[in-house]
Amino acid sequence: MTTTIQALDLPFDEAIAFFREKMSVTSEHWTDIWQKANSRAFTVAGATTQALVDDFRREVAKALERGTTLQDFRQSFDDIVKRHGWEHVGKPGWRSRVIYETNLSMAYAAGRYEQMTEPTTLTMYPYWQYVHSGAKHPRQEHLSWNGLTLRADDPFWKTHYPPNGWNCGCRVRPLSAKGLERQGKLKPDVSPIIDTRPWTNPKTGQIVHVPVGIDPGFDYNPGDAWRQLGSAT
Repeated sequence: MTTTIQALDLPFDEAIAFFREKMSVTSEHWTDIWQKANSRAFTVAGATTQALVDDFRREVAKALERGTTLQDFRQSFDDIVKRHGWEHVGKPGWRSRVIYETNLSMAYAAGRYEQMTEPTTLTMYPYWQYVHSGAKHPRQEHLSWNGLTLRADDPFWKTHYPPNGWNCGCRVRPLSAKGLERQGKLKPDVSPIIDTRPWTNPKTGQIVHVPVGIDPGFDYNPGDAWRQLGSAT
């Protein structure tokens, strides 16, 4: 499996800027900070003290700025857990990977979005193509989107810009008109119809409708949310 982290050059300024602008926020449940709010908040589900959240944030920042590995992060994770006496859900190896990969993938996605929406870049590369991670056991919807090529301003990217779930390694690459032709296409694909399914928030009981194939809370574009929330402040 090729993850977003492996597919991109590390580090790069836009991804680092995205993460640096986040505020550390405590939480009890992973749904406390929901969807687009994650573009401005750094949180670890169940981390209820500011010092604990700050320590995790510092280690994720190291990974972005210095390229530290998952193994490095896991060692720091164990040290932080011991120092704070944190009782977390899930095994340490699984929990540390979720924190590390989710935060880095979101930062890289937002940073790449910032790069691809530069006016000059959009003029040269007006199309975006969905690239599946190549996971051994893929989500079938994610696999079905592999190679899907749409205009950069297509509404599809508002909800389906990857990552589209926990441990999702999918990404988007820009494509020029010539690149489209080389793939045997005279024009971009037809934007898919977006089907949704009801999902009940286990903490609040609220029912929301989530696009099929996307994990709850991931149906947004982190780069676009970062830009929109930034312009609102």
